[in-house]
Amino acid sequence: MQAWTKSRPAAGAEMATVPDPRPASNEVLIRVRRAGICGTDLHIYKWDPWAQRRIRPPLVFGHEMCGEIVELGKEVRGRRVGEVVAVETHIMCGHCYLCRRNLGHVCESTKIIGVDRAGAYAEYLAIDAINAWPVPEGMPLEQAVALEPLGNAVHTVLAGEIAGGSVAVTGCGPIGLFSILVAKACGGGPVIATDINEYRLDLARACGADVVVNAKQQDWVQAARDMTHGHGLDVVCEMSGQPAVIQQGLDALRNGGRLSLLGICAQDTTLDLDKLVIFKGITVQGIIGRRMFETWHQMTSLIASGRLDISRVITHVLPLADLPQAMELLAEGKAAKIAMVPWGEKLPEGAGGAARAVAGARG
Repeated sequence: MQAWTKSRPAAGAEMATVPDPRPASNEVLIRVRRAGICGTDLHIYKWDPWAQRRIRPPLVFGHEMCGEIVELGKEVRGRRVGEVVAVETHIMCGHCYLCRRNLGHVCESTKIIGVDRAGAYAEYLAIDAINAWPVPEGMPLEQAVALEPLGNAVHTVLAGEIAGGSVAVTGCGPIGLFSILVAKACGGGPVIATDINEYRLDLARACGADVVVNAKQQDWVQAARDMTHGHGLDVVCEMSGQPAVIQQGLDALRNGGRLSLLGICAQDTTLDLDKLVIFKGITVQGIIGRRMFETWHQMTSLIASGRLDISRVITHVLPLADLPQAMELLAEGKAAKIAMVPWGEKLPEGAGGAARAVAGARG
């Protein structure tokens, strides 16, 4: 089959012919119908310090995907050939202390597809059957491919009380945008969104943020206080990974507020814990992945109820053969979520490079 591989320790990727995967007894074989790009994939593509520490070439990379089951391992139950599924990309062992406490999302032996084992930028993927999640009926493939990153947003937003609470989303990449949608769908608000990229801020407006702040041009902490009549925020969902923004988020919270951290810090962070956390009674949470499989149930229910529509965040639909161009768009901040169509399948009518959500936001 054809696949994009990280064949050597250098920037870029190579299209190659690799052996077709065969499903183990507990796995399903999936024909990839759509693949997405995550920040992790961009790290691998650029071969930055994180990738150099973590990735061992050669590797078929990519982890966001949805597709059609074409073969079942001999021990698989509850799945069927022809079923369209999205994929939970964290493979838990099922046996460690944490897995046995229903904490598989922080399994001691987690393996991630496209990082620790063969990934989704290929024609086929073999995956543990338990990790194949049925796509909600009628959901377009271009949205179904984003269920895995949507789960990050659902996990972050619903890690504590949200209904009736004021919320900040700091960093309006795809997961930040999803977080705005989820917070609003679950009764959160008002919602303030911050970024330094005007393209993403336009998308935040389209996703329903009540206040949008370019953090290069305006003090968003003061804007948050103004929005909450001086009380401070109930919740901050931190997606940027910037140390200064984390400190600002703690400052913007009311006493007893919640800071949920999903953004990855690339540098050391120094905080005044006494002033910003302890004496304010702040709850600080590290968020990783999705709770398996509580988060999948939550987001599927939100979509099925009609309260959550993620279509505005899918800004581009491109051929998987154009992966380098898609990576460039993402690196330049000119796209939100990109859905890629694999070899041998036509792009849906009207798809391409147009940023539909931004066009809609501007009227």
